[in-house]
Amino acid sequence: QVQLVESGGGLVQPGGSLRLSCAASETIFNINVMGWYRQAPGKEGKERELVATITSGGSTNYADSVKGRFTISRDNAKNTVFLQMNSLKPEDTAVYYCNVERGPLRVNYWGKGTLVTVSS
Repeated sequence: QVQLVESGGGLVQPGGSLRLSCAASETIFNINVMGWYRQAPGKEGKERELVATITSGGSTNYADSVKGRFTISRDNAKNTVFLQMNSLKPEDTAVYYCNVERGPLRVNYWGKGTLVTVSS
C-alpha cells in the first residue's frame, strides 16, 4: 500500500512562509494529479478544501483564496509534490493533506496530514 508522508508544517507568524513536502513511500505509476487539501480546526466533519493541484503534464489549479500566494510543484522522478506558501494568513491555519490520484480508475491516496498554524 502506497503511503504519502507530509512534512514542513509548523507555527509561523502572519506574513511568513512555509514549504510543505509530500513524498511517496514507493514509485507511483500512472499518476493523474497530485495535490494539497486542507481542513481547518473545528471543521473535521466537513469536506476537505482543495488548495492546489498539479497534473502529470504540469497544469496547475488553485483555490481562489490562495492564488498569488501559494505555489505547487512536483518532482516526477521522486514522486514528490511541494507547496510553497507565502504571505500566510491566520485563515490558512489548517491540517494540510497530500493527495495523489492515479490510473483510469482514479484511485486516491492520502497522507495523514501536517498542521500549519499561522498566529502571532
